[in-house]
Amino acid sequence: MNDVSLDKSAATLASPPPLVAESLARFTAGLGFTRIPPEAATRAKYLMLDAVGIALASTGFEFAHRALTAVRGLAGRGGDSPVIGLPSRLPMRDAALVNGILIHGLDFDDTHTGGVVHPTASLLPTVLAVGGRQRATGAEAIAAYVAGVEAAARLGAVARGGFHQIGFHPTGLVGAFACALAAGKLMGLSEEQLVMAQGIALSAAAGSLEWLEDGAWTKRFHPGWAATAGITAAALAQQGFIGARRAYEGRFGLYASHLQERWDPRDLDLATQGLGEVWELLQVAVKPFPACHFTHACADAAIALGHQHRLDAATVAHVLALVPGEVVKTVCEPVANKRRPVNSYDAQFSIPFIVAAALIRGRFTLAELTQEALADPAILALADRVDYAVDPESGFPRYYSGELVVDTADGRQLRHREHKNRGCGDRPLADAEIVAKFHDNARRATSAARAEVIAETMLALDAAPDLRAVADRLSLA
Repeated sequence: MNDVSLDKSAATLASPPPLVAESLARFTAGLGFTRIPPEAATRAKYLMLDAVGIALASTGFEFAHRALTAVRGLAGRGGDSPVIGLPSRLPMRDAALVNGILIHGLDFDDTHTGGVVHPTASLLPTVLAVGGRQRATGAEAIAAYVAGVEAAARLGAVARGGFHQIGFHPTGLVGAFACALAAGKLMGLSEEQLVMAQGIALSAAAGSLEWLEDGAWTKRFHPGWAATAGITAAALAQQGFIGARRAYEGRFGLYASHLQERWDPRDLDLATQGLGEVWELLQVAVKPFPACHFTHACADAAIALGHQHRLDAATVAHVLALVPGEVVKTVCEPVANKRRPVNSYDAQFSIPFIVAAALIRGRFTLAELTQEALADPAILALADRVDYAVDPESGFPRYYSGELVVDTADGRQLRHREHKNRGCGDRPLADAEIVAKFHDNARRATSAARAEVIAETMLALDAAPDLRAVADRLSLA
């Protein structure tokens, strides 16, 4: 072997592996609609349909109108991007912000369980806003959305649930990077510009869990803000603005700054593992209940026990909920607060309230989040008898398992365990169930006929020639 060959071999051996941002940029730039497996492309349409239905339902709630009033006040009369279900057009980033609030506001939107993120709540607003502005096709919009979901799921998985333990909401943090990639793809950014967009997003990503302490509305704002941050990062990168290259690996990168000692740098491999081969989108769970996904297994267990044993609240002496240790801070503590939620959002993150309501009413729907339900003496009295313990058999974060142990006044002990909560990747809701959920939500805000038109539009998205026309159909403007 000559010296030139030796030099080339040495250089090859010495080449460092690509940075995470570089790998995600390459994947995003190269992902065309035809490269997405049909199963994943179809599921993407149903996930987006689910999100649109939730956004429509949200238009009947106070938080939606306060958010729109605030943002419209900043925007003045300008803007041409539609808002889902409302007679308003806003500047592109403002529309993405409000649409994110609408999709996430009822905590009924999808979750990637391994990444512990709500991907569609930030990515669909991004795709509608940027894709509408760019006059993208529906197929191009799906490709951008799928690229974002694949990135969000993996970036969340690196933390192994650690963001919640520190006090950060990964949907807000991780969503900004995923939205930068999706927006950048629709804007036609190069791989290098997509790397820069992620580095810029590092300085804009945010999401605090302090809302858990008093039922504040701020969690509703996180996905829309992630969309706004991602769109801004992509636009800056497109014009040559320089972002941090080591957004994930760096000394002050995403994980080192937000997790400090609570992460293992070797887990960075999860951020790119199986890109283009394993489709994490298929693991995104559609929620059957309007509550934090951490509570769903216990809600299902409560409904099952109530139906099977015809339990009456007066005969229930005590309930023990077994939950993953990683979710205790979110849905179990402080116990006194969880037993007396101050508003509907507080209730959606309360194991005692949800278990009590599900046992008494045999369901947990938006009707269980009204002021009447929150003040129901029977629910509150039973919530006082609900305690929790850490589940030693938890499969978190892959599975959000849960078990209830009910002691009755006549001395019986009844148990029901949900190893995998409904809706997650290994136990998904069927397409027909997602359509039914969409119509249940949409009919809170619009006619059955209009809801059917919207459903047909979203499920034929891959054939749409102009995303702007699709976005217009979702709005009342």
